[in-house]
Amino acid sequence: MVLNKRAAAVLAASLLAITCNAAIAAESISFVSWGGSTQDAQKQAWADPFSKASGIKVVQDGPTDYGKLKAMVESGNVQWDVVDVEADFALRAAAEGLLEPLDFKVIQRDKIDPRFVSDYGVGSFFFSFVLGYNEGKLGGKAPQDWTALFDTKTFPGKRALYKWPSPGVLELALLADGVPADKLYPLDLDRAFKKLDTIKKDIVWWGGGAQSQQLLASGEASLGQFWNGRIHALQEDGAPVGVSWKQNLVMADFLVIPKGSKNKEAAMRFLANSSSAKGQADFSNLTAYAPVNTDSVQRLDSVLAPNLPTAYAKDQITLDFAYWAKNGQTIATRWNEWLLK
Repeated sequence: MVLNKRAAAVLAASLLAITCNAAIAAESISFVSWGGSTQDAQKQAWADPFSKASGIKVVQDGPTDYGKLKAMVESGNVQWDVVDVEADFALRAAAEGLLEPLDFKVIQRDKIDPRFVSDYGVGSFFFSFVLGYNEGKLGGKAPQDWTALFDTKTFPGKRALYKWPSPGVLELALLADGVPADKLYPLDLDRAFKKLDTIKKDIVWWGGGAQSQQLLASGEASLGQFWNGRIHALQEDGAPVGVSWKQNLVMADFLVIPKGSKNKEAAMRFLANSSSAKGQADFSNLTAYAPVNTDSVQRLDSVLAPNLPTAYAKDQITLDFAYWAKNGQTIATRWNEWLLK
């Protein structure tokens, strides 16, 4: 009888261990990003290695949708665990109580560039808006800075600009109009829109990276504002495009955890892995976007490194994410009204 009890106890313990191990193996988190080549690289550099090391499955979802994130949190039915968002939204969402505070006992904050970390978000990557141009359309002329966009005589053709009311377009217009970089904020909206008025009929708007590449590579736009990684990809494919890094405008994506995430602890571990020196370097080497971890630079591919924003820090202007978090919605109203005029 005693032996039977012992056997039963051993069996029960074994079953419990099996059940616990199964539960751990079955644990999963959802990762939401923008899709396309960027999310493919995030999966390869972050999600797959994380799953292999932890046994936690990372389910890909997307695209990022701010309205959907807010609705989930407000309803209490949060289906997302980690979301890639723009930096200004990360700050605004934190102020609105939509995000979980990060655990910096898990995430190594002191290794993250201070520009790209807050109490509620850690950088996914950073990139620059750069001046890109189609060499064939400009007859050998190489534009140097944002003033070229507004010089239609020297640099004829359509201008490709990012169509969303977010950091970038208004700033480059002010820089081209002579505003010093350290005097950009608060933005002089009247002056910025007046400058944009001078080329409005020559602008073709792009809303996504693939569209921007098509506009430039085809020559439909002679020059414009582009994400640096997209220009690099075109050059890798042999497209006749050039780039100027002067006054490159730094923007970033952040990784955040929606408030009420059902897998908060696992999500924290995922953020720690993604923001690590290796995770950031691996992603950068796949995309030509820059790492937020300061220890990643030494891990970058030596051929790729000259094509990253980290190589052009002296020519860099970091956009004011906090200003946009506070004023972005008001600016968006004016922006949309201006587009319709």
